Amino acid sequence: MNTFDRSSTTPSADTAPGALGSVSGRPSSRGTGSRLAAVFFVTVILAGLAVVAGLIPRWRARIALVESTQALAIPTVAVVGLSNAVAPPALLLSAELRPYLEAPIHPRATGYVRRWLVDLGTNVEAGQLLAEIDTPELNQELARSRAELAQVEAARDLAQTTATRWAELLKTSSVAEQEAAEKKADLALKVATVEAARANVRRLEELNGFAQVTAPFAGIITRRLVNVGDLVTAGTGVELFRVAQTARLRVFVRVPQALVPGIATNSIAQLSLQEMPGKTFEARVVRTAGAIEPDSRTMLTELEVDNSKQLLLSGSYAQVRFPAPPLAAGVSLPANALLFRAEGPQVGLVDADGKVTLKSVVLGRDFGPTIEVLHGVTLQDRVIVNPPDALVSGMTVRILESGKSDAKP
Repeated sequence: MNTFDRSSTTPSADTAPGALGSVSGRPSSRGTGSRLAAVFFVTVILAGLAVVAGLIPRWRARIALVESTQALAIPTVAVVGLSNAVAPPALLLSAELRPYLEAPIHPRATGYVRRWLVDLGTNVEAGQLLAEIDTPELNQELARSRAELAQVEAARDLAQTTATRWAELLKTSSVAEQEAAEKKADLALKVATVEAARANVRRLEELNGFAQVTAPFAGIITRRLVNVGDLVTAGTGVELFRVAQTARLRVFVRVPQALVPGIATNSIAQLSLQEMPGKTFEARVVRTAGAIEPDSRTMLTELEVDNSKQLLLSGSYAQVRFPAPPLAAGVSLPANALLFRAEGPQVGLVDADGKVTLKSVVLGRDFGPTIEVLHGVTLQDRVIVNPPDALVSGMTVRILESGKSDAKP
């Protein structure tokens, strides 16, 4: 019962010295080092991957920032193609219609209006009687002047007879030479007196003729300011009638300075009135003032229009359309494409590579939104619109897609 079991105390292969440590819970140094190295290696790899994973977005962001900065450093511009210069529509200018001839009729004799024979709108001929003025005082003065003329003529005749007789007596030395000279001088005085009296009679006769108020030329009565019994006085500026010749009318237009070169004598313009829509009249340029008025920068231009049918009324407001002047060979350029610098007006041209070239141009007429260019660019050029102030030759620019189509002037 107490026999000792050897098999239970004999150490087995599992309880070898090398295995005792494992059994006892203490790992061996070789196994531990291998596992630590593996863990370290995996950790390093993971850390490296984490670092790479963190640096790649930054690197990409930096590259994108550089590319964006470089892209933003290149200015973006819009360009337009050029076209042949086209003249703007003919300009419509305000005009005033006036009679070809017009005259106010003033009294030349003082008296009372006896009667008037014409009224507003009456067509009269040259020399036609318009009114009569009763001039009793003038008639009396004329009668007195005629009597005075007869008196001085009688005195002249007597002086003539006396001077002739004394001249005969002087030949026989019957009278003194001094007395004969006095008689001759008295005759000259009487002759001068007669001439003065005759001049006064002629003056009064002419004034008496002005009692008949007549038309100075053929026309129409456009104003009557007289009635029977009115007292009119010569030289006071009182107007009796106004006569106007309206078979032809004068048209006065103030042409702006920019259009003056296109105004030529005998050129034809179209005249129209708002109260006659769709109807035009031909007006011919007859003369110009030949100078620009400094206050308005316009030139007064006179035209004539036929009004034999009396369709137009003098004093009316009208509009005149001058034909567009011939346009010189050139191209049309948008006004906002110009650069004004010390070298003069310039434009920026862009080639196929986006390189900028500044080109000086010679300008023609200014049509507002477009400007005529006589020299410096061609129809094949692409011009920058709204160029920046910093634009210089050799600069690289980016062209907007929307600006590739040609802009019409």
